[in-house]
Amino acid sequence: MKRNSASEPPEPGSRRRLAAVVTALVLTIPIGPVGTAGTAAADPEPTLKELADRAEKLHTQIGTLSEQYNGQRVKLKDAEKAVDDAERTLRASQADLDVKQRRAGALAQQEYMTGGLNNTLALMSPADPETFLGRAATTYAIQRQHGEQLGQVTRARKAAETARTGAKARIAEVRRLVDDLGSRRDKITKLVAKVEGDLFGRALGEAGRPGTPAKRVELPIPGQGKAATAARWALTQQLKPYVWGAEGPGSYDCSGLVMAAYKQVGISLPHYTGHQWTAGKRISRAELRPGDLVFFYNDLHHVGIYLGGGMMVHAPRTGDVVRIAAIDRRPWAGAVRIAA
Repeated sequence: MKRNSASEPPEPGSRRRLAAVVTALVLTIPIGPVGTAGTAAADPEPTLKELADRAEKLHTQIGTLSEQYNGQRVKLKDAEKAVDDAERTLRASQADLDVKQRRAGALAQQEYMTGGLNNTLALMSPADPETFLGRAATTYAIQRQHGEQLGQVTRARKAAETARTGAKARIAEVRRLVDDLGSRRDKITKLVAKVEGDLFGRALGEAGRPGTPAKRVELPIPGQGKAATAARWALTQQLKPYVWGAEGPGSYDCSGLVMAAYKQVGISLPHYTGHQWTAGKRISRAELRPGDLVFFYNDLHHVGIYLGGGMMVHAPRTGDVVRIAAIDRRPWAGAVRIAA
């Protein structure tokens, strides 16, 4: 009678073979955290320095693309001006050609009505050969002059048409370059916003919240102007203690840090928040750029230097040190731009 293999256990040899197959399968399955079996381990989170380097490189790319964009826009304006000049030249040439053609037509009509040179010869007596030759030479000279003028104007008109066509083709080419550069710049700008969002978020976390030990944080400050340079210098003063009335180099109060930072770029500011408030151009929060001064409280008794990403560097209060912080953590009063 045939045995039912589905209801009876396999023979010892079959069990050994089955165990070997299962063991081989288990060894080929990647081992990962619970819930992520079969997936590769996630990439390690970038360090703050790596994020800062990435942001700096992106800012460099934006700067390069922006200058290329600006250069192409200049070329576009030049090409548009060339089209306008060619159009004006073409209109002037056409008007001149119309005048010359009317004059040539009038001369031809006069010759036709008077019978031309042969009729003049027939009417003149043999005693008038010199007069006849003089008049004939004058008529020929006038005809030749009109012909040369017509040729010059026609050539000028063709040159203007060629210039206009070439300039229009150049405009189309440059516009494509401008659009391409603008598109690439916009994409990198969005990428910078994301990278800096991650960077500033991480930086705030690593710098420590108020009341906790501060840590030095390196941040990229884009730009080569005086404001950006002042902001970069202020970052080098991190962890120096707050001392009321101090203006460096070993310690600072809030307005003393601002005064010292701008002194590095040749700008003299008073050591008083009230006067610093009136020392530059008032700007909105949406216009903030690195190096702008940010003020807090109704009486303007605290000031910091904006860094970007909603962050500033400042000297907070007695018992604390120069550190970075979010501008949202204090009652906002306004902002002032001291320099570009």
